[in-house]
Amino acid sequence: MAGFALRVKTKNGQIVLNTVQPSSTIYTLKEELSNITKISPNNLHVLYGFPPKPLDLSIEDKTLESRNIHSGDTLIIEEKPSQSIPTTANPIDENQPSNEVRRHITENSVGLESPGILLKKVVPADNSCLFTSIGFVLGGKVDVTCGTYMRQIIAEAVAGDADCYNEAILGRPNDDYCKWIQRPESWGGAIELAILSKFYGMEIAVVDTINAIINKFGEDQMYDHRVFLIFDGIHYDPLYLEPFQDNGSIQTVFPRTDDKILREAETLAMEAQTSRQFTDVNKFSLRCLDCGVYLKGQTEAVGHAKDTGHSNFGEVNS
Repeated sequence: MAGFALRVKTKNGQIVLNTVQPSSTIYTLKEELSNITKISPNNLHVLYGFPPKPLDLSIEDKTLESRNIHSGDTLIIEEKPSQSIPTTANPIDENQPSNEVRRHITENSVGLESPGILLKKVVPADNSCLFTSIGFVLGGKVDVTCGTYMRQIIAEAVAGDADCYNEAILGRPNDDYCKWIQRPESWGGAIELAILSKFYGMEIAVVDTINAIINKFGEDQMYDHRVFLIFDGIHYDPLYLEPFQDNGSIQTVFPRTDDKILREAETLAMEAQTSRQFTDVNKFSLRCLDCGVYLKGQTEAVGHAKDTGHSNFGEVNS
């Protein structure tokens, strides 16, 4: 079949792979990816689809078509030992409509030296902004449905390691947390960021506009890639590089060793703090989702939680 091509993102930039077909096997894909990335087939870690998820490279006789890999799809390539590829305790059915593979097509490659400006993509404030933001930097589009998939990934990771994720860490019993995080009104934070960083095999750098710092989740793992989010106290948005040239495409995944983009993110954090582009956690409005009472600020929310035992709060748009 003519015209079949895949976009391959590596730490060295983006490459077009046009030497495979829908009928090609995973084995063939591994060989081709190894040839163009110079990574051993046994050390390949591939993310695909939307939301991006690890591709099982052990099923070498399966075809690309059977794995729902289509022409125009983007593959994100990491180098890591194959035995450390993160998996879920109960694999999600890739054929379910809610988790269907969606194509992320970019018309032009963005070289690592392409000039551009780091910008924020605003996502809905619907209590799933963290997950929507991660979906954008990995897949290139805003899709509010990707939170369901990521919440399940987190719940399975926590349930699978009750010793690490104990009540002292989670703030509630392990079983209660696993039920809580899968509710659409539950917010994500540091615990969820750390788990998703490990699952996707890349560093997640969060620009904190309150303190003008960058918190890096997965920093100790020395992953090849890094993505950026910005956090204003209660809301997450993704960051992307908008190229200066008119026909360029945005870039959301960067080499971890790209100090230039990291410095731009640090500058953005300081500028946002100076211009007070953050939410005063003592003034923002919340609603208790357990009893419906409206609260003002973090102090009232904490007090209400202690008095009632309620722990589910939703952001109220002003």
